[in-house]
Amino acid sequence: MQLHELRAKHKNKKRKRIGRGGKKGSYSGKGIKGQRSRAGARFEPVIRALVKRYPKLRGYRFGRQSEKPAVVNVGELEKSFNSGNIVSPEILLEKRIVSRIKGRAPKVKILGKGKLTKELVIENCQLSKAAREIIEKAGGKTSPKP
Repeated sequence: MQLHELRAKHKNKKRKRIGRGGKKGSYSGKGIKGQRSRAGARFEPVIRALVKRYPKLRGYRFGRQSEKPAVVNVGELEKSFNSGNIVSPEILLEKRIVSRIKGRAPKVKILGKGKLTKELVIENCQLSKAAREIIEKAGGKTSPKP
């Protein structure tokens, strides 16, 4: 005997449609009113309550939020660098001032908190207005916005 030669032992039993007249009476075993008595009655699954609790990410292409830059203050550059040094995201990674984001060097933004007396060359970093003024006042160079 092969799989394609198998036959069912019993015929499929048809589901009895109730609540449509006939000998069973007006309510036909469904009771009076309520969700259970309606045609197509489906109960809310228990898991629905859990699903409704989760926050939903709405909108078109919600997964593409731009990553925020790593923040470094001018005061930290004063401590970690000598006069004439180049400051870039890769060098900040080597000195462990910033850490990797998703396995690569992050975008870096330099803010103006602290004092700076050394001439630094800033490359590939975003700068706040205050930080740009402080760096240029100390004699450093800044590249245009990346």
